[in-house]
Amino acid sequence: FLKHTTSEKFYIEACDHGSTDVLTIDRVSMEMTLTVRRDIPPSAVTQPICGVMGTIRLVAGMYLVVITKKKKVGDLLGHAVWKALDFDVISYKKTVLHLTDNQMQDNKAFLSMMNSVLHTDGFYFATDYDLTHTLQRLANTSPEFQEMSLLERVREKLSFSCCINGKVFEWNIISRRSCFRAGVRYYVRGIDSEGHAANFVETEQIVQYNGSKASFVQTRGSIPFYWSQRPNLKYKPKPQISKTINHMDGFQRHFDSQIILYGRQVILNLINQKGSEKPLELAFDKMVTSLGNSMIKYVAFDFHKECSRMRWHRLQILVDMVAEMQDEFGYFLVDVDGKVLLQQEGTFRSNCMDCLDRTNVIQSLLARRSLQSQLQRMGVLHMGQQIEDQADFEKIYKNAWADNANACAKQYAGTGALKTDFTRTGKRTQWGLLMDGWNSMIRYYKNNFSDGFRQDSIDLFLGNYAVDEADLTTPLREPKDWKFLTLPIIMVVAFSMCIICLLMAGDTWTETLAYVLFWGTASVVTAGVILFNGRDFVDAPKLVQKEKLD
Repeated sequence: FLKHTTSEKFYIEACDHGSTDVLTIDRVSMEMTLTVRRDIPPSAVTQPICGVMGTIRLVAGMYLVVITKKKKVGDLLGHAVWKALDFDVISYKKTVLHLTDNQMQDNKAFLSMMNSVLHTDGFYFATDYDLTHTLQRLANTSPEFQEMSLLERVREKLSFSCCINGKVFEWNIISRRSCFRAGVRYYVRGIDSEGHAANFVETEQIVQYNGSKASFVQTRGSIPFYWSQRPNLKYKPKPQISKTINHMDGFQRHFDSQIILYGRQVILNLINQKGSEKPLELAFDKMVTSLGNSMIKYVAFDFHKECSRMRWHRLQILVDMVAEMQDEFGYFLVDVDGKVLLQQEGTFRSNCMDCLDRTNVIQSLLARRSLQSQLQRMGVLHMGQQIEDQADFEKIYKNAWADNANACAKQYAGTGALKTDFTRTGKRTQWGLLMDGWNSMIRYYKNNFSDGFRQDSIDLFLGNYAVDEADLTTPLREPKDWKFLTLPIIMVVAFSMCIICLLMAGDTWTETLAYVLFWGTASVVTAGVILFNGRDFVDAPKLVQKEKLD
């Protein structure tokens, strides 16, 4: 595309052969119309762009968001798939001098939030194929739906060309993150009143060989009832199940929608069955039983207990446990003529606490088992051959699933996924344990001291919070409680004085001991008060009050 800019209008011109329409955006009235190339003034400043993300209203007025850089990541069923790498957020207004100093600061903060989301890894697009729906869903849609534009249909793409037994086939993983109840790890858990689950991701594995196409779909999502786990400076905050809300309404809505979309449901609950996670497992089991829906089966598997002491081979217990159900579900298969040969009759809905690390490991194992059947049916694998024995493809497969885990984890938890050494190599390593420890420390810092900003950024980007130009103040300017600055300063000063007293001893050891005990006690007591009031010291969202919504 070409973006032509004048003081009054933006002109977005498609560079496709035979295209004559130009999208014209009036920078004053904000009206959008279709015109033709001859309407573009010669004086317009021209810039090549890769696409238009949309528009958003901030304090200074409307902004146009465009993609300025892209990279081709592969082909899906013959259609090019691109990754958006860089963006530009352009103001309709020619100046911001009409704003007060406070409004300028707020506008700058909102722009920073927009750029934070835009530069989070994970925006993919195709100009002539619908990435937002599964193969099976597209095959079962009405002719009217097929005729709709890609924009009207809106709902981690990894693509590889592989070879086994001299037969070249295309293999793809697509993970589609839901825009409902979107957010970051500790601020968005459970479900909302409509039954939308936090961190809900639909992952589709697609294989194409000699014109035939096969697809296997799995889902992941937060435990689907009302619970929260607010950060409070502790390494692992205790989950809280709401005692005031009727869980079954949202729970039933969630699974009603899942059954409509995917058919039968097998829940794979991978959380611990002891400690702070145990009440969640018991509540989940109880609600499934209370629902009494024969389309839903619940399977609890204590991942950490079963795989403790590096016994990762025990994951095969779960795979074998659900093998018969996976065979019943099957997968979607269409031949070279477009005739549907098989339909996937149900999905596995996996979850752990974050629906990231443990979940991705299990999904990769189930996807491999489905792929084994698909490649045999297509004639790529000979009878008796196993994917695990195809060293070159196995390396591609494991690395792709580990990359998929990292992409999902970065958006929700702020770091790459844990346990990816197992996904990449098939075994747990000491280096992998060290990297998990490092990522866990980064997660702790981000979850407590930067996730409020990330949550606000997502809410702004998705329209959960709408900026009103008429408002002179925004929630961003809410003052901090006195404890926020005072107590940390007291703790640092007390701890510093304790160290100084140790290094610069007094005239007698009793005098030194007295000073050390005084300042040491002061620092410990202050630290205890800070931990006790942990929620006052974390970076909490300001735009949408999550606690009130939950």
